[in-house]
Amino acid sequence: MKINRVLLAGGTHGNELTGAFLIKKFERFPQLIPRYSFKIQTLLSNPKAFAAGVRYIDQDLNRSFGQGFSGEGDLIAYEELRAQEIQQLFGTQGKTPADFIIDLHSTTANMGLTLIIDTEDTFTLQLVAYLSLVHPSIKVYDSGNSGRSQDSLRSLSRFGLAIEVGPIAQGVLAAEFFLQTEALIFSILDYLEKVNHGEVPSLEQQLTTYRYVKAIDYPRNTSGEIQAMIHPQLQFKDYQPLSPGNPLFLSFDGNIINYEEPSTVYPLFINEAAYYEKGIAMCFTDKQQVQVSS
Repeated sequence: MKINRVLLAGGTHGNELTGAFLIKKFERFPQLIPRYSFKIQTLLSNPKAFAAGVRYIDQDLNRSFGQGFSGEGDLIAYEELRAQEIQQLFGTQGKTPADFIIDLHSTTANMGLTLIIDTEDTFTLQLVAYLSLVHPSIKVYDSGNSGRSQDSLRSLSRFGLAIEVGPIAQGVLAAEFFLQTEALIFSILDYLEKVNHGEVPSLEQQLTTYRYVKAIDYPRNTSGEIQAMIHPQLQFKDYQPLSPGNPLFLSFDGNIINYEEPSTVYPLFINEAAYYEKGIAMCFTDKQQVQVSS
């Protein structure tokens, strides 16, 4: 296997500034990127949304791929047009197809430094296991069961992942997360260089992953209006166990709504600001131990 082209994408959501400004930094100071055996291309994914300081113009770009575009007459939303442009450039049948995509995101949830993968194939597991040794604080979220492997920007290449960092408010830069994300990018590129030179380290280890189970919404009335908030004991507790009987929501009249399902789960994206419109209060995951072998 040889990596010929890597795509670094940021600003897929226009108000997530960590990724957008990292792309701008790399484009302004290309000499800061070491020389690799593969070509690195950068992409400010949603320039109109970035300029306007909003997540998107018409619809979520990161859910606009893989739609089987049939012609401009069928494309209405700006993000549909943008997704088509990106796919025609970097998709597997594009003009400059990417072998690996790194898509940069930030979240208002307390997810620290998270790698989002869509599959647990050998190549991906070896990569994230290596990264977990270099950056022990990272978490690995397997979103494969969520359907994101079909409609996200990272789905355009055979291999890829998203980096999600937070908590960061929308429209805000945080130097600590900016630097951590940059360091993680270079660790990924270093590993891909090792792949090209046949120098991949031999890894035999247990890797913790958090596999998507389902998303849940806030309690709502018949008009669709939210009737309860994330319980204070759960707020900012991403990746922490949520067991039967634990507080889940707090209604406006002070009633506690407990988690009543039979098994312990590990919530992610708790109270993510961008997910209110999607009807998602959090995502439930299962914590798994995966054996990584060379």
